[in-house]
Amino acid sequence: MDHFNYRNGELHAEEVPLREIAEAVGTPFYCYSTATLIRHYKVFSGAFDGVNALVCYALKANSNLAVIRTLAEQGSGADVVSEGELRRALEAGVAPEKIVFSGVGKTPDEMRYALEVGIHQFNVESEPEVRVLSDVATSMGVSAPITFRVNPDVDAKTHAKISTGKAENKFGVPWQDASRIYAEAAALPGIEIKGVDVHIGSQLTDLEPYKNAFNRVRDLVQQLRSEGHDITRVDLGGGLGIPYDGNIPPEPAAYASVALEAIGNLGCQVIFEPGRLIVGNAGVLVSEVIYVKQATERKFIILDAAMNDLIRPAMYDGFHQIDPIREDQKLGTYGPADVVGPVCETGDTFARERDMPQLADGDLVAFRSAGAYGAVMASTYNTRPLVPEVLVNGDQYAVIRARPSLEELLNLDILPPWQQA
Repeated sequence: MDHFNYRNGELHAEEVPLREIAEAVGTPFYCYSTATLIRHYKVFSGAFDGVNALVCYALKANSNLAVIRTLAEQGSGADVVSEGELRRALEAGVAPEKIVFSGVGKTPDEMRYALEVGIHQFNVESEPEVRVLSDVATSMGVSAPITFRVNPDVDAKTHAKISTGKAENKFGVPWQDASRIYAEAAALPGIEIKGVDVHIGSQLTDLEPYKNAFNRVRDLVQQLRSEGHDITRVDLGGGLGIPYDGNIPPEPAAYASVALEAIGNLGCQVIFEPGRLIVGNAGVLVSEVIYVKQATERKFIILDAAMNDLIRPAMYDGFHQIDPIREDQKLGTYGPADVVGPVCETGDTFARERDMPQLADGDLVAFRSAGAYGAVMASTYNTRPLVPEVLVNGDQYAVIRARPSLEELLNLDILPPWQQA
């Protein structure tokens, strides 16, 4: 469920017409719904009522400060993968003791900063990483709380580019080697082993891979405890999918049932890292039709949004429902068309031979389910400025990231002295 609905013939974000925002800020732009963010967080966290659980929103899905602040005000922690994301979480008001630091390439400087602010834990992904973390923590006279991210070699049955739990993926340590790796880490100075971490991929729509991975984690926790490790935390990651194309993924309650059936009797704090599930359906990308072009064999709807603004279709073959802002167009006749952007790449295509309403130059459309991995992955390819982001709250809205001017974009470059007049 989201809060983007037709009212009085126009698509609204909560109580604000999207056309009104378009007229004020220009297109394309991202728009997020506060009510949807809060609802999705509460539905997920509520599935673990009565459980010693910490929900850490994964900033990589959408790292706008206003979005993070909205979730922090609901009690959310944060899952970060860089010092930049860590600083964003802190700036938005997330308590450091609710922050977990993931990622395969943490640098010594990033480790040092995370130790200085006192994060909840590091999710360590390799043996070289834990040795570097030991050196950094020892040099500071502190201990680093860690889990090891264990790669359970489970096929998440998702897109190859967002699968993270198979043996061929770069993430985590092999589960078969976990006993040795934990023993070696326990002998390192400055390292405090807290638990086990697992994350098998993104946009999962089947609970069976979770069941397999979580059962493997349960068995590992029991083994590690028998070997003398005080395991008090289990981080089960995130990855539960959203309905991009009408296919309904499992509800958080069903996911919680699978998780707790596997690890509920371990007496551990359970940590979750949802991202897409929280913000995906809380955002839309609004764009204007520049031209409708009838070619020999295909009809092209050319928008002012492009792959640099929303890269999921080009990178992952990601599907987004595309709705007209006017309800009469949505209820009218449809025909096949390719929906494309203005970037000079054939890959700048959002949909091929999609049944689309009858659109004309100047019409507005909204890409649904664009709140996750949209603005956060955008670029300035073709010297196109990043698009603005807007947050709606009831009948109010505010620009939470402005569109830079072309002058500001050009000023990022610096001519060398020998080229300056």
